[in-house]
Amino acid sequence: MIIKVPASTANLGPGFDSIGMAVSLYLEVEVLSVSDRFQVDHVITKIPHDETNLIVKTALTVYPGLQPLHLRIKSDIPLAHGLGSSSSAIVAGIELADHFGKLGLSDEEKVQIGARIEGHPDNIAPTILGGLVVGTEVDQHFDAIKAPLPPYTLVAYVPDYNLATKDARKVLPKELDFKTATHGSAIANTLVASLFTQNYKMAGELMESDVFHEPYREKLVPELNQIREVAHQKHAVATYLSGAGSTVMTWIEDEHVRGFLSGLNKHGLKANTFILHPDKNGVQIIE
Repeated sequence: MIIKVPASTANLGPGFDSIGMAVSLYLEVEVLSVSDRFQVDHVITKIPHDETNLIVKTALTVYPGLQPLHLRIKSDIPLAHGLGSSSSAIVAGIELADHFGKLGLSDEEKVQIGARIEGHPDNIAPTILGGLVVGTEVDQHFDAIKAPLPPYTLVAYVPDYNLATKDARKVLPKELDFKTATHGSAIANTLVASLFTQNYKMAGELMESDVFHEPYREKLVPELNQIREVAHQKHAVATYLSGAGSTVMTWIEDEHVRGFLSGLNKHGLKANTFILHPDKNGVQIIE
């Protein structure tokens, strides 16, 4: 059995901690056998190989009676780069517990569990449900609604340096003045409306008008504004900081991808790039 879990891109600018989309990079967890102890085979630096691995820890949180397993992990998702690597691991753990514990969890229940562990649903919900999802916490439960899938190619520019979410949150202000907060909320509300009505020209403008986090984090990811400038020249829809960074994500029509990549290269922006697409399926079990 293999659990296949997509990566995710979150925030989309002003949708801070509330909007996310599953994308075509994957974590795969293969269950090799029952064992006398938890063993997690992988080649990922600084990730545990035993029951302290996040996948196993999550599974044991959801189902403490889980029998020890021998697992093998493969992942295309860069760690601590704003592509939801921890959420993907959490979702894999939930699926592991659900399958072997025969819990029969619904997708909604999985979202509740994952969002409680992660603290917000912006990466968790699309990773489970697939597609583009808007969600939040209300009265100690999480609401999540799927939006139409955008018809664009995604170009992820992934700098060599990573950026832990806790470090990226340290640069955010503890408070915003009322005028700024209401303006930011209005931008986010209108972004959601534009995504559901599939007015992507408007959505692109709004995705680049965030006041909640990008103005504070752009100093941590100086490539953001450089890439956005190239993207404007190459007919992209929008460019934003994926999650907390350091990945910079651009939505663009497929016919313009080559020119955009060429433009990045000409401007000396030569880090890894991934050509991605929205993932509509979310987590899957392959028997």
